[in-house]
Amino acid sequence: MRVEPPVPEAALAAIRAPLEAAGAARADAPLLQPLNLLLDLAGEAMRARLFVVQAEGGSEACLRPDFTVAIARQHVDGGKPEGRYVYEGTAFRASAGAERPEEFLQVGLELFAPEASPAEPADAEIAGLAWRSALAGGRADLMLRLGDVGLFGPFIESLSLADALAARLKRVAGRPRLLQAELARVGEAAAPAGGSLAAILSGLSEAQAGALLEEVWTLAGVEPVGGRGPAEIAARLVRKAEAAQAPALTEDQAAAIRAFMAIDDSPDAALARVGELAGRKDKALKAALGGWARRLEALAKVADPHRMRFAPALGHAFDYYDGLTFEVLSEALGPDRPVAVGGRYDGLLARLGGKPARAVGCMVRPWRAWNGGEA
Repeated sequence: MRVEPPVPEAALAAIRAPLEAAGAARADAPLLQPLNLLLDLAGEAMRARLFVVQAEGGSEACLRPDFTVAIARQHVDGGKPEGRYVYEGTAFRASAGAERPEEFLQVGLELFAPEASPAEPADAEIAGLAWRSALAGGRADLMLRLGDVGLFGPFIESLSLADALAARLKRVAGRPRLLQAELARVGEAAAPAGGSLAAILSGLSEAQAGALLEEVWTLAGVEPVGGRGPAEIAARLVRKAEAAQAPALTEDQAAAIRAFMAIDDSPDAALARVGELAGRKDKALKAALGGWARRLEALAKVADPHRMRFAPALGHAFDYYDGLTFEVLSEALGPDRPVAVGGRYDGLLARLGGKPARAVGCMVRPWRAWNGGEA
């Protein structure tokens, strides 16, 4: 395993200082994390980047690829309505081909607030802290890229699509591969219902679908691999069947979505373009664009607006992000090696068994932030 070199203590102290000054409690996370949960959040493609371990007779686990999910689980288990947590520690991700570190240091901050609290101040605060932390490493070539997975839903609603198609598109908003597959179906007729196992399962409850699939496995003598249970696999089959049976996009609708996904400009120009592409200015879209006006006003106090870009399709490896997303990039390191990343993930807490809440966090890579580090 390739290990990242250490950052000098003075530089590391400067990078962590903005996060430590945010009034957060110190948190840590177990080195081993449940594999099933992370694959459910990131998709099976993420498996190739995880270091998987399994004790004899035990369930599969992996070395922690980041801290967000683990700290969110701890917050949910603690039962508190709100919390701020700062962390520092090593994370692990396999790197195929490129000679990049696979064990590396992260510092970060996770914020949880009651659902009724305003969203934009928390978003802007965390993005601003990540920017200040990255900037403290001394690089002069940084850029703050902003996006919003949550903006896709109101935009889709503005296009007046069929309900089933709109719901399908919103589900895959943060998963580019699945969205591209939907765009590739332009003009296709919906598949007839019935006939396939997925179609049969789609008429059952989750528990019934899981039980039926397990019975099929038993009759066929199949032993499932990969750590996924019958209910989870049945749910994926049902989603696949629903996608095939949903109406397809028209050429004009697909063109509008592709244009939306291609937006990458200064924040003001990018958000104006979203408004131009929208089929109608409905209430939800107006509210979303208004929220961005407030975020940008707050961010302008800590970051130069000329060093910001906005691309609404900006996403991350883990698809639990459901609102603002951001990354701090270095021109020298390029787009594949961000100095910092983060965003909103309100829905994750409910997926972990907690109550709905505001959730936003950031992660900074000190070795990339330091101007004497990764090149």
